[in-house]
Amino acid sequence: MIVIENILVSEELVQQEFVCNLTACKGACCWEGEYGAPVKKEEILEIKKNLDNIIPFLSKKSQQILQDKGVVEYFDNAELWGTPVHEEGPCVYLIYNELGIAKCGIEKAWEEGRSTFRKPISCHLYPLRVNKNDELGFEAWNYERWDICSAACTNGKKLRVPLYVFLKEAIIRYKGTDFYEELCASAAYLNADNEDKD
Repeated sequence: MIVIENILVSEELVQQEFVCNLTACKGACCWEGEYGAPVKKEEILEIKKNLDNIIPFLSKKSQQILQDKGVVEYFDNAELWGTPVHEEGPCVYLIYNELGIAKCGIEKAWEEGRSTFRKPISCHLYPLRVNKNDELGFEAWNYERWDICSAACTNGKKLRVPLYVFLKEAIIRYKGTDFYEELCASAAYLNADNEDKD
């Protein structure tokens, strides 16, 4: 376990090699699963603020669900607020590009300069999952293994890219450059220590 500030970082983020291979999985993490992407309170406000600019990128069915449910919904089984989902599973903000690969409609609006909000940080950080314990004042970062990401693991191994490096932009967005540099230093120390043991 790596400890930086009040965050417990799983060593798997350093050891696991991972680079998304969207041509293989087609963005399945956006439509598989039992609930939508976790959304923080401040992100709900950001989605609401930008909704008029996000809506045009979404399907009519998604637009109707947003009108009926709102920009987020509460999932009792997971005890969290998340993006609403269709009955068959996909996130309501999911769209497809010309190759049939799932993309985020929120991010598409951001890419085109129509929105000031990129997408929920839980999506940007995936497959890193953040679990907070407010009572004890710490959070834990863990790698969420999922068979739909097997192609990403194969791709990461081929390219020799650790998960924390693949997630550099997202981690910096979430915790800042100083935190990421400290994570890199910890990763280098851990790797050197493991090499010495070998």
